[in-house]
Amino acid sequence: MDITGQIALVTGANRGIGRQYVLELLERGAAKVYATARRPETLDVEDPRVVPLRVDLLDHDSIIAAAQAASDTTVLVNNAGIATGAQLVTGDPAELRREMDTHFWGTLEMIRRFAPVLAGNGGGAIVNVLSALSWFASPGTGSYAAAKAAEWNMTNGVRIELAAQGTLVQGVHLGAADTDISAGYDGPKIAAREVPRRSLDALTAEQIEVVVDDWSAMVKASLSEDPAPFYDRITALLGAA
Repeated sequence: MDITGQIALVTGANRGIGRQYVLELLERGAAKVYATARRPETLDVEDPRVVPLRVDLLDHDSIIAAAQAASDTTVLVNNAGIATGAQLVTGDPAELRREMDTHFWGTLEMIRRFAPVLAGNGGGAIVNVLSALSWFASPGTGSYAAAKAAEWNMTNGVRIELAAQGTLVQGVHLGAADTDISAGYDGPKIAAREVPRRSLDALTAEQIEVVVDDWSAMVKASLSEDPAPFYDRITALLGAA
C-alpha cells in the first residue's frame, strides 16, 4: 500500500501518537486526513488536507456520523484510548467497564461502521494501535492490560473476517512512548513519532503486525516460555515489590 493519495481517518488525533499519525500521513502524501477527537477544537495541525471530526468511542451516534461524513476513507487508524489505572479486584467497576468499552467495544464499533466504507473504496487498511500490555500485566495496569488483550485478539478476529473484502488489518505493539498517557512512567520511552513511522513502513509492505520497540519484542518472545521467570524479570525491571 502506497500512502500517497490515501484518505485516512485517525482517532485520538489531538495529541500523542494520534497526532503523530496525522503528521506522518501528511508527510507521506495522504490526500486527506480526518483527524478525530472528542473535542476536535483542540486539534492543532494546520494543513488544508486535515478535516476535523468529533468521535467519542463511548458515543455511538458520533461514530455513525463519522462513518457518514468520512465515506471516502481508505485507511482507518484506531488510536484513541484511555488508562484509568483501576485495579481489577478492588477498583471501581464503572472504570473497568469504561476501559473495556473504550478499547474493545469502541474500537470494534469503529471497525464495524467503517468496514463497508473501506470495502466500497477498494478494501484499504485498518491499523489498531495496541500495546505490549496486550501480552502481560504489571502493577497498576490490570484493567488497561485486560482491555488491550481483548483488543489484540479482536484485531486478529476482524483480520480474518475482512480478508475477503481485501482489507488489511494491522496490529501495532509498543511499550511506552513519550506521551501524556505515560507521563507518570519513569522507564524507557520511544519518541511518539516512531510509532507511525514504523507502522506505515510496515503497512507499505503489507505487514499485519508491528513490534515497535525492544520492550515489546522481549515480551512477545516470552510468550512461549514459562511465565514465572518472565514475571520475575518484569518485577526487577520495574522495581516493583
